[in-house]
Amino acid sequence: MSQLALYGVFAAIVTVLLAIDLFVVQRHSHTVSIKEAAIWTGIWISVSVVFGLFIPHFYHGAGGEDMVLYFTGYLIEWSLSVDNVMLFLLIFQTFAVPREFQHRVLFYGVLGAIVMRVIVILAGTALVEAFEWLLYVFGAFLLYLAWKTWSHRGEQEDVSDMRLMRIVRRVLPTTEDYRGEHFFVREHGRLLATPLFMVLVVINIVDLIFATDSIPAIFAITRDPFIVITSNIFAIMGLRSLYFLIAGLADRLHYLKAGLAVILAFVGLKLLTENIHGLWHPSPLMSLGIIATIFAVTVVMSLMHEPDADKTPPGR
Repeated sequence: MSQLALYGVFAAIVTVLLAIDLFVVQRHSHTVSIKEAAIWTGIWISVSVVFGLFIPHFYHGAGGEDMVLYFTGYLIEWSLSVDNVMLFLLIFQTFAVPREFQHRVLFYGVLGAIVMRVIVILAGTALVEAFEWLLYVFGAFLLYLAWKTWSHRGEQEDVSDMRLMRIVRRVLPTTEDYRGEHFFVREHGRLLATPLFMVLVVINIVDLIFATDSIPAIFAITRDPFIVITSNIFAIMGLRSLYFLIAGLADRLHYLKAGLAVILAFVGLKLLTENIHGLWHPSPLMSLGIIATIFAVTVVMSLMHEPDADKTPPGR
């Protein structure tokens, strides 16, 4: 199957699933229950796994290495997305977004993320092909992110005073309160943005910032644009349901940042050592096993950790 046909099939799968989500499941705004979120999280993961399992049959047509690379990239992006979801939770709490409208913001946020990720991945691939020394920069950057994440593992981001919001308000006339699920309303002949649109802007900016983590990380696994794009997009498409599923467990993921720091450090070291006279070149299967183990240990240790009695869980 040609590259163009592969991208066409992938785009068709993504479009159909997003259309079902928007026009069937979320036709009317409502508060997403944990059960509904769990079902959709299972659906997104299942579709991603099935797609990955079939990669050896229609892509390159030789062996299962591409499949392992896909699942490794998917797991890296999925684990980093958990931290992304935690920040979404803080944003929604800070701007008091009604729960029944949160899915709408996340849906269009994911659409924006898909477009931005494709652009960043294609641009990054072209740059690395032209300037291979950038891989050293990516590796060093990932080690810096690992150190920064580890250093701030016990802290929460402060999104209550974002310059971005003040800048947007200067550019766009804005209503003072929410107007249902609308991003824009027309009042007295003027088109006004609502706070819901402001939140959507913040969500997209945050995702673009997170892309600076995940894109260099997956380049440590593979530079194949098809594998990078498909694994990345399948992972972020499940962000909406994942958000509603783990929102109630936010206070339990005590070791999340520590685990992400270790994952970032591993992929950063891998990217550096592989490009310094082949000092260390773990196989794709070994990389997948190491990242999966780190993530699993992080989750298990977090769930076993007893939350501090004097801390109030988010959203309570």
